[in-house]
Amino acid sequence: MKFKLGYKFNNKQLLETALTHRSYLNEHKGKNLTSNERLEFLGDAVLELIVSLYLFCKYPFFAEGKLTSLRAKLVQTKTLCLVSQRLKIGLQLKLSRGEKESEGAKNPSILADTFEAIIGAIYQDSDFQKTYDFVEKNLLVPSEKLFKAKLPQDYKSKFQEIVQSKGLPSPVYKVLSSYGLDHDKTFKTIVFVNKEKYAVGVDKSKQEAEQKAAKKALEKMV
Repeated sequence: MKFKLGYKFNNKQLLETALTHRSYLNEHKGKNLTSNERLEFLGDAVLELIVSLYLFCKYPFFAEGKLTSLRAKLVQTKTLCLVSQRLKIGLQLKLSRGEKESEGAKNPSILADTFEAIIGAIYQDSDFQKTYDFVEKNLLVPSEKLFKAKLPQDYKSKFQEIVQSKGLPSPVYKVLSSYGLDHDKTFKTIVFVNKEKYAVGVDKSKQEAEQKAAKKALEKMV
C-alpha cells in the first residue's frame, strides 16, 4: 500500500472492499467483488456516534445546538475529503476507467464516502475503541484545529479552573427568574462561589445564561 492508515487490518479483504467504488464492479463482473456501499453505510453511523461522544465529553457545558453544529462541521463532505486527501486514499481507490478519466479519485464525495467505508471496515475488523482511536487521530484532532478559533468560548470551564485554583468550591449556577412564552423564554441566571454572588447572565437558553454569568464573573476577577 502507498498510504499508511495507522491501522493494520487482520482481514485485508475488508480494506479492499472499502476501497472498491461501485463503478469498478461494472468492468469486473463475475469476479465476486463487492462495492464499499455497505461499509459506508455502517461507517457513517459509527462515525456519527464517535464524533457525538467526543464532543459530548470534550465540551460538557455546550448546549445541544452547538454540539450539533460542531458535529455537522466534522462529518461534512469537505472535512472528510480533506482527511482522505491527507491519507492519500484516492491513490488506492478501485474505480472504473470512466470514473478515473473524470478524476473520480479527486471527487470530494467519493473520497468522503470511502473514508466512511474505511471506518466501517475497521469497526468490522476490530472493535469500537480501535475505531474511535483511528477517527480521533485522523479526523477529530487535526480537524478541530481548523475551526477551533470559531468555537464558542467555554467561560464556565475557565471560571471553574480559576476558582478551584484558589482553593474555593466549584461555582454554583441558579436560575434567578424566567419570563416569556414557553417556546420563547428568557432566563436570568446567577453564579455563586462559596455562597457569594459573583455575576448574573441573561439569555434565551439556560446554558447560555450560565456562560454569560461566568464571563462576567471572569471579567470581575481580572
